[in-house]
Amino acid sequence: MEMTNPAALPADWRDFLALTKPRVMSLVVFTGLCGMLAAPTLPPLVLGFTAILCIALGAGACGALNQWYEADIDGKMRRTAKRPLPDGRMERQSALHFGVGVGAFSVLLMGLATNWLAAIMLAASILFYVLIYTVWLKSRTPQNIVIGGAAGAFPPLIGWVAATGNFAPLPLLLFAIIFLWTPPHFWALSLFVRSDYAAAGIPMLPVVAGFENTRKQIFIYSLPMAIAAVAPWPLGLTGPIYGGCAAILSFVFMVLAARVLASRATEPTDMAAEKHLFGYSVFYLFALFTVLVADRWLGW
Repeated sequence: MEMTNPAALPADWRDFLALTKPRVMSLVVFTGLCGMLAAPTLPPLVLGFTAILCIALGAGACGALNQWYEADIDGKMRRTAKRPLPDGRMERQSALHFGVGVGAFSVLLMGLATNWLAAIMLAASILFYVLIYTVWLKSRTPQNIVIGGAAGAFPPLIGWVAATGNFAPLPLLLFAIIFLWTPPHFWALSLFVRSDYAAAGIPMLPVVAGFENTRKQIFIYSLPMAIAAVAPWPLGLTGPIYGGCAAILSFVFMVLAARVLASRATEPTDMAAEKHLFGYSVFYLFALFTVLVADRWLGW
């Protein structure tokens, strides 16, 4: 793999920010914050802020190392071709050093500011995303998103452990929700950007198994996701308001997943059902975790 790009232009701060994938980071930070706010005890404000900053830095490191490793692949896909590395705005070596440095700093700071269990979990999430998902799974198996989804499910667990120093059933359920949410979320996207993945040689499910099978898998994974989302209420971990909102949000998710299952579109311009599910899936996770925190703080 080429590590440098002789034609690269001098990078500025916006290119380094782009390496961190800010849109992805916002969801990671939000779920990590919700995991912390749902905990029975909270750290002092400064330490809590530091813990969330560490989660953000860890997510940014993942984004940078992902783009360093996949620079050639990103250059083959329309939606990623303008990233700093494939667009020639940054040296690959700079992205590597930035990712490793930010990742190591985030883990060390987390351990010093909160506890070393949270730091170990943050390190595990970074290594899992970079080594297991990016390097090993993504280019080798259509189950890349299923197994790799664990990396994105860590933040609420890390937030909880940063606040309490231990595990509990609720943050483990939050981990399960995100883990099960990831496949339908990304497979909905991959249906209408299938040509990009095919051009880059990435074996996403629609490329390998076709449209029909991908739509079935989206619906199948949505079922346990919905069960996991509602589960905190009957288990006595949340109140009925959360339970009711989770049930409604999950019902809408299932309806949209059923629309995708019934779709026969093969052209991206005709995939309204798939685009609606993808858009709603982001809202779903934000709304679900918002209601969870409201339930915790308002005592519903």
